[in-house]
Amino acid sequence: MELINSTFNGLATGSVLLLSALGLTIVFGLMGVINMAHGEVMMLGAYTTFVVQNWFKSFGEPWRDGYVFVALILAFGVTALFGLVLERSVIRFLYGRPLETLLATWGLSLILQQFVRSVNWGMAIGLTVFLGLGGGGMFVLRGRVLPNWAKGVLWCLAGGIGITTSLVLEQRLGLQMTKPWFGAQNVDVTAPQWLRSGLRLGDDLQLPYTRIFIIVLTVLCLVAIGLFLQRSPWGMRIRAVTQNRSMSACLGIDTDQVDALTFALGSGLGGIAGCAVSFLGSVGPNTGQNYIVDAFMVVVVGGVGNLWGSVVAALGIGTINYLLGSGTIATLVQPIPGLADFFSFFASTSMAKVMLFALIVAFLQYRPAGLFPPKGRTVEF
Repeated sequence: MELINSTFNGLATGSVLLLSALGLTIVFGLMGVINMAHGEVMMLGAYTTFVVQNWFKSFGEPWRDGYVFVALILAFGVTALFGLVLERSVIRFLYGRPLETLLATWGLSLILQQFVRSVNWGMAIGLTVFLGLGGGGMFVLRGRVLPNWAKGVLWCLAGGIGITTSLVLEQRLGLQMTKPWFGAQNVDVTAPQWLRSGLRLGDDLQLPYTRIFIIVLTVLCLVAIGLFLQRSPWGMRIRAVTQNRSMSACLGIDTDQVDALTFALGSGLGGIAGCAVSFLGSVGPNTGQNYIVDAFMVVVVGGVGNLWGSVVAALGIGTINYLLGSGTIATLVQPIPGLADFFSFFASTSMAKVMLFALIVAFLQYRPAGLFPPKGRTVEF
């Protein structure tokens, strides 16, 4: 029973890893972009779930427990829009420069963490004014050839007006404008009533409905992404650009639009992962940092850009990590003294991750391209 329970929990953990890694797999496979801010995209999805939950608290039963479905839609929409803006404003200028992209997205992740800790009404209004004036000015002047210094002046003016607006509001309204929305402390997302119990199997085993819901959500997302990539026109464009960008451009495919859509889709999947993560524990500014390294491990072990490789790697890594950290393997080998002592040493969360890293390093020595290496035109000679 203990082995079944631990395996199930490991599969649930692997499902969360798979959700977080799906976006990275699509983005990295198509554009070769190492997005270190993907963890913060998950964080935004988790905070979106928290906000929607508080909004639904004002509703009566049974509508209050239906916030999950609205949160999933909004988490996908908010993070997809954020990914689209990020790709159009930052990433598209750094294609083919992996080191600069890594540093830029890592810096953005730090900015987002501090933004969540500090954001208040004054800052939000000032930022809205800045983006509205700057973006509106660029839209009005579209099609005109302007020197870079003129564009810089436009954005500086918009920033000055936004900062002034924020300061004036904070001085006039005081605490109402300066109180942080979330703060540095973690916040809790309460699972709806229908997810708080579990599926009982026998007298000693109960599978939590929350983890079952996460597994089902992962399967649905995987099926949806598979159908989108295989059946939809945009999915076929994405696969074409992944295989041969130059030839796709020659055939009339707008690769810039494909890049933007792909980045938005990958970020939206990260938002759904953040929504799922919020049911497993408290949500804080550092939530995404707990998953980003494991998500990259899934992408590398599965094979860069391979969807099914990510599935196998995520479920395998999640299950092995949980079996090691929970001490299940140490219990199973208890009759063998040497092995029992060895696995007992790694029977903690931190030490299990150390052993998992060692196993992955050893595995990559023999299969550096992962479980399912790319084939055909996607292979770099």
